[in-house]
Amino acid sequence: RLEEFLKQEVDLELSTLPDFEERVIDFSEVEQLMNSINTIPAPCAPVINPQAPNAATGTSLRVCWGLFSDDTVECYQLCYKPVSNERQSDEQAEHTLKVKETYCTITNLLPNTQYEFWVSALNASGISPPSERAVYVTAPSPPIIKTKKIQSCENAALVCWESGDINPVDSYTVEL
Repeated sequence: RLEEFLKQEVDLELSTLPDFEERVIDFSEVEQLMNSINTIPAPCAPVINPQAPNAATGTSLRVCWGLFSDDTVECYQLCYKPVSNERQSDEQAEHTLKVKETYCTITNLLPNTQYEFWVSALNASGISPPSERAVYVTAPSPPIIKTKKIQSCENAALVCWESGDINPVDSYTVEL
């Protein structure tokens, strides 16, 4: 029966003409909604890793972090400053670096000094909240041996040195 029905020509005529009013419809809210669907959200805050062993020299630190979401990230903004108990001075100014990777090696730092680091993620929609702050420490500078004070005898030696570091050093290793 369906096949027979489809073979017939059907002519539909409306008995009255439709009477429509011309209306101007404001699509601005719909347009904003459609634009917001196509944009990517600002990323979540990255998580900064604690200092890894052997990640420091006397003048550099390697800082690593991660992003535990599927957010789109164009780059990261790494900020750091020396940790100080004193009021902020020119030396304690914050430094900011733009980084493409999830790690960065910062150079030209002071030996045996604590630095505070935090990182944010950026994309076209904006910047994430900053990560928690992490404190990293550069390695102490090598001690200076006082050659004029060295004394020795058959079974012993006296070696004196001084540390050029501002902060106290936990321990020294003497190798023979």
